[in-house]
Amino acid sequence: MEFLNKYTSQLLGITRIVIGLLFLEHGTAKVFGFPAAATATAHAFNIMSFPVGPAGIIELVAGALIVLGLFSRYAAFIASGEMAFAFFLAHFSRSPFPLLNGGGEAVCFCFIFLYLAAAGPGSYAINQK
Repeated sequence: MEFLNKYTSQLLGITRIVIGLLFLEHGTAKVFGFPAAATATAHAFNIMSFPVGPAGIIELVAGALIVLGLFSRYAAFIASGEMAFAFFLAHFSRSPFPLLNGGGEAVCFCFIFLYLAAAGPGSYAINQK
């Protein structure tokens, strides 16, 4: 697929923006209750409760930074750690298999963010940090 090589930076930037928006949506659901999500409503949007409150703040701030491409490597690294923590804290106890424990999204976020932390933000970023 040599023809895509010249678009690597642009595709990386678009991937960063889309994944950042998806992550930001999780943060807005936990912190602001929008959009109302079945998993978020179970926690009644109590921002002070652990681990939902800190997770919501990380998802909100890191998601916004990742979308903007502002210190996105640092934000992606922190988000990757949060998703690893979320998988083992919330999902792994049900089953070690993501298909059975509902943790597939956390695993995907974890490794995409780890890649973004290593690869950088790509195009359409405020800075390259």
